[in-house]
Amino acid sequence: MSSENSSSSKPNLALTLPDMDAQQVVLAQTTVPDMMLAKYLAHHLVEDGIAACANLAPASLSMYMWQGELQGDEEITLTFKTTVARLPELADRLREQHPYDLPELIVLPVVGGFTAYLDWARTQTRPA
Repeated sequence: MSSENSSSSKPNLALTLPDMDAQQVVLAQTTVPDMMLAKYLAHHLVEDGIAACANLAPASLSMYMWQGELQGDEEITLTFKTTVARLPELADRLREQHPYDLPELIVLPVVGGFTAYLDWARTQTRPA
């Protein structure tokens, strides 16, 4: 959402998660305003072991209401493969480094997949 400061109070950026196993693989999705920031976040989150993988989609048009006005902005969608255990760190990075007042963070459970791939994702994101 817009990076313009508003006169209203800061949004609640607390991470909400249902009870899930810490090693469950999840997809965490966000959007950013440009490819440079997308590459930066992807590079550092993967290199630091917070995400096993990051997918950067081509720019697309996002339409949304913000402070009572219709907005249309090009954004890059990032999808991270990580575990429930690493989500708090991923959320912290987005709070610190995202330019939007209200960045998107949507977490989707992975309910299945190739066992070897899911094991690889867990291994890549295991805290040191």
